[in-house]
Formats: sequence, C-alpha cells, structure tokens
Amino acid sequence: MKSKSEQLIWTLLRLSLGWTFFWAFIDKVFGLGFSTKAAASWSHGISPTAHFLNKGITGPFSTLFHPFAGNPLVDWLFMLGLGGIGLSLLLGVTVRFASICGLLFITLMWLAVFPPQQNPFLDEHIIYFIIFLGLIVVDAGQWYSMRSILKFNSKLLQ
Repeated sequence: MKSKSEQLIWTLLRLSLGWTFFWAFIDKVFGLGFSTKAAASWSHGISPTAHFLNKGITGPFSTLFHPFAGNPLVDWLFMLGLGGIGLSLLLGVTVRFASICGLLFITLMWLAVFPPQQNPFLDEHIIYFIIFLGLIVVDAGQWYSMRSILKFNSKLLQ
C-alpha cells in the first residue's frame, strides 16, 4: 500500500495527464482558440489530423504518416484516443487499459515528430510515456477515482 502522499502524487499525475489529453480533444472538437481556431475545428468539418500529418512531420518517418492525413477513420481513431484516454484518466476508470492505449498513442506521436526539435532525444512524449508506465505499475486508478468511490459504495451495500 502506498502512503497517502504517494497516492496523491500518482493521482495528480493521472489527473494532469488526463486533462492534457481531454483538453486537446475538446479544443480540437470545438476550436476554442488555444491550439485550434474555431474555423479549423472538427465541428466545422476540418480534419484534426490532416494539417499535422501533411505539414507538421518532417523527420525520417514522415513518409509513413503522410498517407494517413485526413483519413476519416484515422481522424476518428485519433479523436477517440484523445478523448477516451483523457476521460478514463480523469475519472480513474480503466486506467490500465487507457495507459496501454496511451503508450501506443504517445509512441506514434513521438515517432511522428522524431527527432525532437528542442532536445536530441527527450521531449514531452517520453515523459508522458514514463508517466503512463508508472500509472500501470502502481495501478493509479485505485485512488481518488470513480473506481474507488464505486468500490467503497459497494462495500457499504454488502
């Protein structure tokens, strides 16, 4: 059993990463003007992957990613990934599954921007990767989550 401070740190990491993913989902859907303008949002019929996969990738793996740009199936998978991973981490349900999906998601994102521009190897994708691994290892969905609330309430009903 982790100490209360360790539980709190892992909960804050889970919530922070969850919000990062969920916010990206909301901003891409509605174009709230942070990284996505309203006119470029998914709700206005603009592909959330087209610009990035066509113009934002210049590394050695760019030819792997270019054919997927603007594909409706890729758009849906990308957006479901952002929203699903984010919501799961925020609520604290299916955290292990969401973290495994997050590992795949973030690896693909890292490959798409490889090599990183700010550092020869380490960037936020690697840090997210490490956090996802940690969330799996410590089973971070067990603390301060919908899962823990439901587990507590089911004990009351017995």
